[in-house]
Amino acid sequence: MTAAVVAVDLGATSGRVMLGRVGPDELSLTPLARFPNLPVRMPDGLHWNIVELYRNVLTGLTAAARQEPALASVGIDSWAVDYGLLHGDRLLGEPYHYRDGRTASGVERTHALVSPAELYATNGLQFLPFNTLYQLAAEDDAVRGVADSLLLIPDLLAFWLTGRRVTERTNASTTGLLDLGTGGWNDGLIARLGLPRALLAELVDAGSTIGPLSPDVAAETGLASARVVAVGSHDTASAVVAVPAEGRNFAYVSCGTWGLVGVELDEPVLSEAGRAANFTNEGGVDGRTRYLHNVMGLWLLSESVRTWERAGEAVDLPALLAAAAEVTDEVPVFDANDPRFLPPGDMPARIAEWFGERGVPAPKGRAGLVRSILSSLATAFAECAHTTAELSGTTVDVIHIVGGGAQNALLCQLTADRSGLPVLAGPVEATALGNVLVQARALGELTGDLEALRALVRATHPPLRYEPRARPARTR
Repeated sequence: MTAAVVAVDLGATSGRVMLGRVGPDELSLTPLARFPNLPVRMPDGLHWNIVELYRNVLTGLTAAARQEPALASVGIDSWAVDYGLLHGDRLLGEPYHYRDGRTASGVERTHALVSPAELYATNGLQFLPFNTLYQLAAEDDAVRGVADSLLLIPDLLAFWLTGRRVTERTNASTTGLLDLGTGGWNDGLIARLGLPRALLAELVDAGSTIGPLSPDVAAETGLASARVVAVGSHDTASAVVAVPAEGRNFAYVSCGTWGLVGVELDEPVLSEAGRAANFTNEGGVDGRTRYLHNVMGLWLLSESVRTWERAGEAVDLPALLAAAAEVTDEVPVFDANDPRFLPPGDMPARIAEWFGERGVPAPKGRAGLVRSILSSLATAFAECAHTTAELSGTTVDVIHIVGGGAQNALLCQLTADRSGLPVLAGPVEATALGNVLVQARALGELTGDLEALRALVRATHPPLRYEPRARPARTR
């Protein structure tokens, strides 16, 4: 028997609605809607156009109803940390984008109340200036005083679809407000930070039913019998479900706008060495821990392309990647984790600035710059994979690259070269696949643990293997 479900997968630059068909020997995706996810600059800062995203989700669900009127369920995943504040059913403005600069004041306010070391001991999160608790500290007191609930992006969309307010646990783990020991909201920390506890919704696990579609949504989309099921609503949590690994001795790189490099563990690692290296413990499906580090990812490339396009220059990305692969001269690499690369803007100029500060000539031409970006990412991925294994006491025999970066053959080969480990690339749509796998298991169409789900991914979406070549010298 095969189940038909819908994965709503929202990334930081684009979104998609996919029809999934899942059974004991089947795992397939059919695109229903693809759309850009572009932030909007307003007088008070950078925001997500969440209403437009929701409209596109409804369009995708309507398309699903035309193909599968008896669709069983819908699951939603998105990027982490960002949220909407509501008063009753009313959204209090478009959610802020995590790249908005307002969070600096929130970091200062938070660390004045709780030290970074104490925070890490309780929530296990790497320091990122846009973690939810810092964003909340930067909120206008008047807005925070009016709000009576906070919902992370996937949970906000699920609320609009069903009318039920919940927070899925893998995404809750990225807020900094979850207690790693109990798995619940950290009431003591929340009180010390002066945050209203009543803002936070009931926690649910991936695989839980959130509820049926509301009558209005069912009528608009034509999905009379579908329910919304909580999946690993942090997109990386869903992507890790669909890593086609055998056994546990692997590192993963979930590579898109960000590159999240880590291993899967049964328990968090809260060592001082991990905190100093800025590694994080985030929730995974089935109670597992995603021990990882954030690398800037393909944002470095996409923002470079946007810079050239804003200047009126046409960019043929496939041709540019092909030209970068043909660069034979050694190119310098830079620190892909430098915080100067976080905000939107002129990325090529910032990269040149990084090299200039160190007296290193910047790469010449677009192809040289792209080769440098990909070499720098590969270096960061390789170093993170080895550091993650060392900090967690695990063995890594292979690196799996999933997500959009799996399509970039040069990036995959360079990662193999610089890590000295084989790289298995794919599936590209790992997040959507992990989303539908969790739904299918919740429906009873599949059984077993994550390893059983991954066996189905391997059988239906075999990855492409890259063996390490002699590792080139690098300049940094």
